[in-house]
Amino acid sequence: MGESSSLVDFSFMGKHYRVPEGLTIMAALEHCGYRLVRGCGCRAGFCGACATVYNFSNDRRLRFDLACQKTVEQDMCLVQIPFFPAVKALYDLETLEASAEQLLELYPELITCLGCNTCTKACPQELEVMEFVSRALKGDITGVADRSFDCIMCGLCAARCPQGIAPHFVALLCRRLYGRHLAPRSRHLEERIAQVEAGKFDDELAELKRLGPDELRCRYEERDIEAAY
Repeated sequence: MGESSSLVDFSFMGKHYRVPEGLTIMAALEHCGYRLVRGCGCRAGFCGACATVYNFSNDRRLRFDLACQKTVEQDMCLVQIPFFPAVKALYDLETLEASAEQLLELYPELITCLGCNTCTKACPQELEVMEFVSRALKGDITGVADRSFDCIMCGLCAARCPQGIAPHFVALLCRRLYGRHLAPRSRHLEERIAQVEAGKFDDELAELKRLGPDELRCRYEERDIEAAY
């Protein structure tokens, strides 16, 4: 295999680069000398910080992905949008009701949804975004919480919505409402909180604070809950 077949040409913010094939977009940018301060986070597809928009020099259709997951491709033209200025409602969770009326009061733009499904097409997690937006309109907060559980808050759905809806913020509100007002109370959690407040683990926590990094790592790897990787 010749050198030309093992390199990929792409452009970032209008500037041309050439990198070895097989690199993720994030790794390719770092290979080109970029020091990623914003637009990077967990590097494992969970945090949503590296939202990326791209097309190709011979295909102008916009595509969306996460820079830590998507592999750079030949003739790719890309930009990053680590933050999209969607409007997030301010609220006190303790005073809210888990109802459709409450959702529409905080996010009245929901009612303008066109059903165009652009939000779903933009989601790098392949979530059915339009479906949980429809459920929010009906007041099905449990359904929204369930369908949006894997949302990583990248904001790409809001960036593409022609009506200015921020589905990720609506979904976040529904998950909070579900957790605070609808989810069954966990007896085991309440018992553990009572134990913590009573000081049952104070001595153990004090001991852990005195340990150095090597001993803490050893304790972590030897714990019974799950194997360390």
